[in-house]
Amino acid sequence: MTEHVEDHIETVRVRRAPKFSVFLAFGAALGLLVAMIMTFAFDGSDFASPNTGLVYSQGQVFGFLILVFVPVGLVVAAVVALILDRRSRGRTRSVMVDHESVQVDEDL
Repeated sequence: MTEHVEDHIETVRVRRAPKFSVFLAFGAALGLLVAMIMTFAFDGSDFASPNTGLVYSQGQVFGFLILVFVPVGLVVAAVVALILDRRSRGRTRSVMVDHESVQVDEDL
């Protein structure tokens, strides 16, 4: 068994970037929370809808509000993440790294 090692120094640029998945999850959770607050803050289940003539339960109103506020929360969180990502591009720094690759040849 023989090993072939290649070792060289490289310069790379490093920056701190936001994790978009965390921002999107937070935006969806915030939209869900706002929908819940709006559902229970304004009790409109006593009145019939002027458009359909139906009376909606709180669960149905909550579902309708989720359909509105969760996408809005996702969009707002994505815009905030994009803004932070653009700002982090200006704060890059160069560092030296040791890049080593090892190849092993096995004789069978």
